[in-house]
Amino acid sequence: MNQPVSQRIVVKVGTSVLTGGTTRLSTQRMLALVQQTAQLHAAGHEVVLVSSGAVAAGRERLNFPALNPAMPVKQMLSAVGQGRLIQRYSDLYDIFEVVVAQVLLTRDDLGNRERFLNARDTLLTLIDQRIIPIINENDTIATEEIRVGDNDNLSALVATLIEADLLVLLTDQQGLFTADPRKHADASLIERVERITDETFALAGGTSTGLGTGGMVTKLQAAKLATRGGVATVIASGDRPNVLTDLAAGVSIGTRFETSREGIERRKRRLLIEKVRGRLLVDAGAARKLLSGGASLLPVGVTGVEEDFKRGSTIAIIGPDGRELAHGVTAYDSDAIRRLIGVQSGHIQEILGYNYGDALIHRNNMVLMG
Repeated sequence: MNQPVSQRIVVKVGTSVLTGGTTRLSTQRMLALVQQTAQLHAAGHEVVLVSSGAVAAGRERLNFPALNPAMPVKQMLSAVGQGRLIQRYSDLYDIFEVVVAQVLLTRDDLGNRERFLNARDTLLTLIDQRIIPIINENDTIATEEIRVGDNDNLSALVATLIEADLLVLLTDQQGLFTADPRKHADASLIERVERITDETFALAGGTSTGLGTGGMVTKLQAAKLATRGGVATVIASGDRPNVLTDLAAGVSIGTRFETSREGIERRKRRLLIEKVRGRLLVDAGAARKLLSGGASLLPVGVTGVEEDFKRGSTIAIIGPDGRELAHGVTAYDSDAIRRLIGVQSGHIQEILGYNYGDALIHRNNMVLMG
């Protein structure tokens, strides 16, 4: 496989990799990760690290207290551990004379257009200055409403944001298998996935619409998001020696998820990341036209509106089976669309007294999520 001389690589590492399955962060594990990313950095690659481990570091610092799992407790542990985690990374990267920067993000930072641009500019400036950003979710202040919820999906959002070439999800598994290898001795590793479907999610014991907070399901969610945004994704074992340097050299490791063949225009990539402010429910006919490509969403195909939103908001389009079909920028607010449900476009002016066009969401402002 021919690889570009220099790649922009986002590496996500989970707590299980950093601890080796124990209750403490392993300096040996962290050093191996740092050494590989420093080697990639020295070879001219652009590296971004998305790292879990703050809560584990906090528990360790407080001598593993018996605490309830409530959100404020997790936020407290993260507040204690985040500084210790980044300090340990900084000390290890100093061995290789690599400068790192801590970046804490929430879903709102990536779901708001102005913050989206600010976050992208900050990360790209760090990369341009040959500084490795170390990213984590800002658990100390994030509420349920603004949280991404897991670093797998956060890493996919970041990879899409900065238009990375490769996203590597390091875990305690070798990749995606045909069955759970812990229960089925005959399970085999799937080396390549051209397109992530419901059948792919079923292999991980979940669905594409499942709300996972870890494990293989969230890694598949992340891979689907990243590949839709044009970022090839690999799930691989963090235990494998030289896993990152070998992947950058083109060695086949773990499970590789290919990018969507049709790709996403650069200006539309933010629609994959931006937080949706509402949902439009559509009938089967509208769903077919959208999925066939090239169709705008007209009011005649809409069957329902969920949430309140303003004109210009990013919203989700939901098919009759509950599947998320697309994200798009709406030309009308939620109150107007409620008045237009099932209406032919020629009657918009008559009903509203104004007209922003025949389409509720024009195809040029829409990205399919299938």
